[in-house]
Amino acid sequence: MPKQRLLASPGEFLSQNASLVRSLHARAKCDRWGLVEQDFAEGLRRSAEKRFGGSPCSLQEVQGYLNSLHLEDLALARACSLGIEPAWEFFMAHFRQDLRSAASAILRASGQADDLRVGELADSLYAELYGVRTGQDGRRKSLFEYFHGRSKLSTWLRAVLAQKQVDLLRTASKMDALEDDQEEEAPGGTAARADSGAADPKRDTYLMRIDRALSAALAGLAPRDRMILACYYVDQLTLAEIGRILHEHESTVSRQLDRTRRALRENVTLVLQQEIPASNGRRAEPGLDAAQIELAFEYAQQDWPFDLSAALSPPAQNELPEK
Repeated sequence: MPKQRLLASPGEFLSQNASLVRSLHARAKCDRWGLVEQDFAEGLRRSAEKRFGGSPCSLQEVQGYLNSLHLEDLALARACSLGIEPAWEFFMAHFRQDLRSAASAILRASGQADDLRVGELADSLYAELYGVRTGQDGRRKSLFEYFHGRSKLSTWLRAVLAQKQVDLLRTASKMDALEDDQEEEAPGGTAARADSGAADPKRDTYLMRIDRALSAALAGLAPRDRMILACYYVDQLTLAEIGRILHEHESTVSRQLDRTRRALRENVTLVLQQEIPASNGRRAEPGLDAAQIELAFEYAQQDWPFDLSAALSPPAQNELPEK
């Protein structure tokens, strides 16, 4: 029986399976998203490549596998990964409640299922799903590219959300383990932790530098970006509520929020890398290296008394957000 070469180029895959792709394209109702056969075929090719890897397989096996996929879900995910707006709007309208329900179920197991945490866990996926981050080739890379149609999209989303929560818990566990080690070395438990300078004598210096850097970065933001940050982190509004204020879709707000957060971290990192010149009798301070910067961010995520509300206050009472 002839074998199918799955690691072919997208063009070769489409030509080798033209009739099947055309049939699956129609079954998946790709036309409603404006998803052309070539783009859908690439989603099918990636799914088959993921299933069979470099192993040779017959054309019949390939076709049987592709026919077994959840085609409409794969088409929706493929369209979303390409940034086709109607597909993304459909996803937000039909899967948003599923994500929140899944987040609530996941957090309920740990006794943390309050509305704020549920909303934050569910909303944390939107930017990654839309693909605001870019890969090495400069193209937008969406989390949807890892969906291959072998399960229902709703099932896959719940698994991704659960893994995200596991990762967060692992990070928290590592911090707890570090604190436990410190308690064993220095009896006193809570008292030892309260002495924040005992573990790292440079901790206060790092926090002071990151405080100045972040305050400057926040002050340099456009009024609209400051307002979105204030609404989300200070007023604790949901993305949908912010969208209604700005007359924008919540997916747009999510992308803006993610871009702003990434820009802030980049700006703060650049400032921390710079040397602080000598002034008022104080010695010059060298810039921080990569490890020191990561440590500074870790300290800031703990019990840093940074007044975000004050830092986000507009410089003028009559300043309005840009449209």
